[in-house]
Amino acid sequence: MLLPKLSPTELRGRGMTSQRTRDRMVERMAHQGIRDERVLAVMANAPRHLFVDEALAHRAYEDTSLPIGFGQTLSQPLTVARMTELTLREAPRRVLELGTGSGYQTLILSRLVPELYSLERIYALHQRAAQRLRRLDAKARLAVADGSSGWPHAAPFDVILLTACAQALPPTLLEQLSDGGVLIAPLEEADGTQWLTQVRRVGQDYDKRRLEPVRFVPLLQGVVD
Repeated sequence: MLLPKLSPTELRGRGMTSQRTRDRMVERMAHQGIRDERVLAVMANAPRHLFVDEALAHRAYEDTSLPIGFGQTLSQPLTVARMTELTLREAPRRVLELGTGSGYQTLILSRLVPELYSLERIYALHQRAAQRLRRLDAKARLAVADGSSGWPHAAPFDVILLTACAQALPPTLLEQLSDGGVLIAPLEEADGTQWLTQVRRVGQDYDKRRLEPVRFVPLLQGVVD
């Protein structure tokens, strides 16, 4: 289906979704430690208000996560920026995102990496995200699938990014990393705390490093029609 083009007003936003509001968000993230100018520039121009329900659009540039339905959330801007910054440090060619969600993180990555693949387990979210991303001319390959299986036909990946919290890392995902590639994921510890974690493949070994505490929705298995 051919979708109507976004109008300049829809892209720019107004009031609490205006460019001025986006600029304030980016300034705040820079003060919070985001250093990569590429990430800040892309997020300054990305219409986050188009990735939430209209009733929540006025909150799109607040430093908070927002509901997108089906028990899922759009991560706070700082988290999206941090995950993107960590991804770019690897100078990746091929990236796999697990959990398309609203499509906002997908949009940011699509502007910054050569090849992007993104999986979503909830069909309705996949459909909405695909429509938004097409209207924004985002270059990404999207599919509906259980993210724990990865995307074996497109592997290996230089970076695999999980946007939901896992209790353990599926070996299938680690096997789809290129040699030297990294998996970036929130992992739940035995005490219930979540840590953003980086796992780097070195041959057949994997080096694991905890980065910082985070809060994500849990990683679930199975496809939801």
